[in-house]
Amino acid sequence: MEKFFKLKERGTDVKTEIMAGITTFMTMAYILAVNPGILSASGMGFGKVFAATAITSAIATLVMGLLANLPFALSAGMGLNAFFAYTVCLGMGYSWQWALTAIFCEGIIFLILTFFNIREAIVNSIPHSLKKAIAAGIGLFIAFIGLQNAGIIVGGATLVELSGSWFKGSAGVAMIGLVITSFLLIKKVKGALLIGIVITTIIGIPFGVTKYAGGSYLPSAPYFFEFAFKDIFSSGKTIFDFIVVMFTFLFIDMFDTVGTLIGCAGKSGLIAEDGSIQNCKEALFADAIGTTVGAIFGTSTVTTFVESASGVSEGGRTGLTAVTVAVLFLLSLFLEPLFGSIPSAATAPALIIVGVMMISPVLDIDFSDYTEAIPAFLTILFMVCAYSISDGIMFGMLFYVLVKIFSGKIKEIGVTTWVIAALFIAKIIFKAI
Repeated sequence: MEKFFKLKERGTDVKTEIMAGITTFMTMAYILAVNPGILSASGMGFGKVFAATAITSAIATLVMGLLANLPFALSAGMGLNAFFAYTVCLGMGYSWQWALTAIFCEGIIFLILTFFNIREAIVNSIPHSLKKAIAAGIGLFIAFIGLQNAGIIVGGATLVELSGSWFKGSAGVAMIGLVITSFLLIKKVKGALLIGIVITTIIGIPFGVTKYAGGSYLPSAPYFFEFAFKDIFSSGKTIFDFIVVMFTFLFIDMFDTVGTLIGCAGKSGLIAEDGSIQNCKEALFADAIGTTVGAIFGTSTVTTFVESASGVSEGGRTGLTAVTVAVLFLLSLFLEPLFGSIPSAATAPALIIVGVMMISPVLDIDFSDYTEAIPAFLTILFMVCAYSISDGIMFGMLFYVLVKIFSGKIKEIGVTTWVIAALFIAKIIFKAI
């Protein structure tokens, strides 16, 4: 195990890696309940999607651990599953089989792009200051998700506002959990985030926040090759819609994954001096394989999860962390009622604390140079305010190119950066049309 995962080389051990894997799994276990809930709106069976989510997450994360030797976990991406159910199926009127076909084709394209190092080139081309901003922005983004999941921050007249009942119910339990988790962290208790999740889950019982989900412990069979290729060519409009939907999945997934990889790799010290990420190509393969396999079994686009940062914060540095997460996903197939009982109020404190841990890269941004500071700031700002990692990267990259041009530093813009900026501009124009 030492030889395969290079534990000593990365300053870790088996116990730390397993604890980190458990922590990562606990902070992202909500996807096992949320993803089936969202996709069931398209007509898919809850139990089948639950099984597909668990199996696909295990396969993709196992590839990440064994092939890339990185401590990151993958599962069905939030946002993309909502686009699948509410936009493609309910809004555009297409079947879930049609949507799965688009995702399958996207996954194949991902595999091709990864094989020819195109995605890796995109990752490595992102300027140093923006990589730091992406890491910090993701930290704020997942902290914001935690606040929302707990009901502490809600929608209001000012778009978002503090809940009027933040001190009671789910929000109150989350606040208690935040205090407990913070205390454990300050005292440098090993596994503080995981212990915080468990304690908060228990505290939620008398408050009526933690409830036993119930149900069968025997896993359902997932879907298998439920595609609708013949429906794609039924009309010219259908072909056009398919291309638009497929590339929408492709575009969002690509930059969400890139952003997450950069953020988590930066926090775990796996970004080299030249700005490249160790085993980046293998990590992107895990993502592409996950998306392709996910479509086969019946779930939406699979991507690297930002919650991986929680395991990194607990000391996870190798693929053993990912392997641990993969094993837990497989075990979850038989424990659906228990995992469904973990309330969002229990995972919210961990997400908020991870935000604290991930904000530190901003210290490495040269704020005295506005050609670096403005794009970096906008990356962070839009990532949170637009509720999108990919949109944050888009605004950061576009402004990076603009300010470098206007300040006479055009030579600092790399070739691939030009290409990415052009793609973002094309996306904006296409959306406007």
